[in-house]
Amino acid sequence: MHITILHQHHASPDCPATCRQYSFMEKLARRHEITLVATNAWRKLQVTHSYSWVPKRVELKECKVPYANKMGVVMRMLSFVGFAACAFYKLMRLKKPDVLWAVSVPLSVPFVVAQVARLRNVPWVFEVQDLWPSFPIEMGAVKYKWMQRLLYKMEYSLYKSASHIITLSPDMTAYVVAQGIDPAKVTTILNGTDIEKADAVTEADIEKLRTNYKLHGKQVVLYAGTYGRANDIPTIMQTIELLATDPTIVFVLTGTGYYEALLQELAQRVPNLLLLPPQSRDQVFGLFKLADLSLVTFNDLPVLASNSPAKFYDSLACGTPVIVTNPGWTKTFVENYSCGWYTPAEQPAKLAQTIKQVLNNKQTLIEAGNRGQQVAATLFDRQQLVKDLEAKLLEVVSKHEAVTR
Repeated sequence: MHITILHQHHASPDCPATCRQYSFMEKLARRHEITLVATNAWRKLQVTHSYSWVPKRVELKECKVPYANKMGVVMRMLSFVGFAACAFYKLMRLKKPDVLWAVSVPLSVPFVVAQVARLRNVPWVFEVQDLWPSFPIEMGAVKYKWMQRLLYKMEYSLYKSASHIITLSPDMTAYVVAQGIDPAKVTTILNGTDIEKADAVTEADIEKLRTNYKLHGKQVVLYAGTYGRANDIPTIMQTIELLATDPTIVFVLTGTGYYEALLQELAQRVPNLLLLPPQSRDQVFGLFKLADLSLVTFNDLPVLASNSPAKFYDSLACGTPVIVTNPGWTKTFVENYSCGWYTPAEQPAKLAQTIKQVLNNKQTLIEAGNRGQQVAATLFDRQQLVKDLEAKLLEVVSKHEAVTR
């Protein structure tokens, strides 16, 4: 089968990124022909150079379109439009594939794929990584009601147009089905993680990190991810200040994004914040293994409760329990599997209280971490999740061939 993927935010494991598509392409390319259309935006963010930019046997068609998390609304829109135009041109000139796979966000990606699929009579799969346009609308980026209505109409038409829809969480699936989409047309394939990378971290690696960062005798609370507008970074900052008088707790933050400058200022004022540069995919697993506890925080917005954050999976795979701040499926998950805790978003005093209570019970931490690691090995392994994806792509191709035969 020949699969063509459109993904604006492609990154390799040398970047500070989740690399879901990279992991999947690496496995799929052993059995299928893969073409990727993507931007070069993340190339400059490579921290290491241990991996090829795309997996072996993957054909890359690249658009030179800038993008960064720090961009404002106008610059992001220009980036989205620029990539959409370039991608349409490239997709129309490529050899006709058996199936097109659109990795959203933004919504312009599946829109382009839907047009190409119609013009070339090819089935397409819509992978929903975040709920758009609900996310930018709830974040206040789309203020005009007429534009909101237009975007919601576009979203629905894309759900209807797609041959199949893949979501990254059960809450996303529930949302799509609630729009009037046939449940049989929607499949949840969790974001997942690279279990083999987590398992590759040794005790010697952890000890080296502990020594390098002078963390002996400290309890480490980790946030590893984007410092974006949606990630409730101000609450983490206030929590750090509330716990600054406790010499046993150190917050380790690694990432990049909108709040980076404010975090750098905070690191100069308080003794309990270690601010690290962005880490490659391999490096970040060492930090998760080092940590006693990790944070998975988002703003108090309904749409964010459906998120499927990479740090959630990475942390549990490393045996590090998590505190989540959204009342969606991640709250239900950590409570059902007793592998983490919930505290409401945007409430730093409660977050600080939860952190202190959890860290004061070492045995509870260990047991929660062990349970999380066990469930991660069962449910989060991308080596297994890619098989579900492959089966769905083959099914879509088979159905299309039966109709057009």
